[in-house]
Amino acid sequence: MLIIAFCDASLASLKHLIEVLALMFRQTVGDVADVEGVNLTRARQLRVDHQGEGDPSQRRKVEKLEKRLSRENTFGAVARELIEKRATDGDKAICETTRAKTEWLLSLLEPTLGSVPVADVTAPLLLAVLQDIEKSGRRETARRLRSFASRVIDYAVVTGRAVHNPAKSLQRALRSPQVRNHPAIIDPREIADLLTAIDGYGGQASTIAALKLSAHLFQRPGEIRSMKWADLDLDEGVWTIPAGEMKMRREHRVPLSRQAIAIIRSMEEVSTYSDWVFPSWTPKKPLSENAVNGALKRLGYAGKMTAHGFRSTASSLLNESRLWSPDAIERALAHQDGNAVRAVYNRTAYWDERVAMMQWWSDTLDSLRAGDFGALKFGGQRPPN
Repeated sequence: MLIIAFCDASLASLKHLIEVLALMFRQTVGDVADVEGVNLTRARQLRVDHQGEGDPSQRRKVEKLEKRLSRENTFGAVARELIEKRATDGDKAICETTRAKTEWLLSLLEPTLGSVPVADVTAPLLLAVLQDIEKSGRRETARRLRSFASRVIDYAVVTGRAVHNPAKSLQRALRSPQVRNHPAIIDPREIADLLTAIDGYGGQASTIAALKLSAHLFQRPGEIRSMKWADLDLDEGVWTIPAGEMKMRREHRVPLSRQAIAIIRSMEEVSTYSDWVFPSWTPKKPLSENAVNGALKRLGYAGKMTAHGFRSTASSLLNESRLWSPDAIERALAHQDGNAVRAVYNRTAYWDERVAMMQWWSDTLDSLRAGDFGALKFGGQRPPN
């Protein structure tokens, strides 16, 4: 019968028939889903090509394969595979903070789309999920979810588990989010009031210390709350943030002023039972993402100042002082240059200036707290080290 089939079949049909027979054979001796080169898209094409011809049992085998691959290649499964790939992608790997945010986005989509075969995610289905988020007032979250879903389905397409990406066409179907900048205080007298309020805050020790350090170091909130003892050299006055913890995936060294070191040393007792300088209520985790912002709200600064706002405060006043080169300020803020060679040069070229700048900034904060508002007026001449 096989010879007769070969004689009657065209070359194209013969190729498909051989594939089907190979699949049948593999399924009798092993897991057909593991056959190299066979994916959901190909299984569906085989089913279409063989509708109405050949042995019905062969068609049932292909249909069974298609259903099995559909179950294994759900939107949730493909999304987690992509997240894992991006987290282990060498120099291009995403940091833990980005991974956590990505997994949070997936958690919002999973209740509705998690068990749906990725190839069956349609534009109306995805739009309904996004509009539910949008109607709750979270326009920016809806926009990010569409972008994330698009990346997942793109990955499914290139790996043969989907044919097209419906998420791309939904960009204009969503309302534009309202652009909101991080509130920040740049008036010296208001900064003095804020520092005084922080000194009087009576919250958790970790939160108080992280709040104070944010003003002195002006690094990203996630980096400060995730500070580890292993990354600190207090004798040399250097905090080295590993590449894996940085947004730009490059190691970042931060000079520590005397005041910053004193704040960190005030937490040394926790080093005996926690890897984190600012542990949460459990020593196995750092402070929560909302700890510092929550403290600022309780101090009456809701809508006026955020943890991220300390970066804007420092950037504005350091630039306005005309004491420090813009490149040194940008490097202190970890605004990396896209050119890797120049980035390495900037890392070393401005180190001494950054050391002096960080100490000047901490001294200036102390002066403002004490009511000395002339501390920011040097007429463009750098103060002595």
